[in-house]
Amino acid sequence: MAATKSLKKCELDAKWYLIDATDCTLGRLAAYTANILRGKHKPTWTPNMDCGDHVIIINADKVALSGHKADKDRFFWHSLWTGSLKSRTLGQMRSEKPEKLVFNAVKRMMGRRTAVALANQRLTKLHVYAGSEHKHEAQKPTVIDFAGLNRKNKRGE
Repeated sequence: MAATKSLKKCELDAKWYLIDATDCTLGRLAAYTANILRGKHKPTWTPNMDCGDHVIIINADKVALSGHKADKDRFFWHSLWTGSLKSRTLGQMRSEKPEKLVFNAVKRMMGRRTAVALANQRLTKLHVYAGSEHKHEAQKPTVIDFAGLNRKNKRGE
């Protein structure tokens, strides 16, 4: 009878990927990125290990929002003090802090119920930049043409 092989920490190898978010739909980009961060695209995926890869997202300020989400959907946060409820529309967040908008979208696609600490550890491998410049050229990231994977991934044509 064959035994199931469990992946060891020394057998993990993380690759680097680069995704250009220009005119890409935010939700689709976040779901695809979350799968790469979790390592579900690998045949050696193990649910209790951090076997994901590093992802660099550039041009986060040019990400597309479908429909009227830029004007109607809102982010809310509260500091638990009376009267401290704050909110921003997605369009405001895209213009003020686009890195935070993309990071929060990917974070919410990671799953919260089972492994919160593991999801936080995986999120340290996500690097989001508003412009086209990034500081990870030394890692030689593999470029993923996310807009070319599916016609629905790119907006504005």
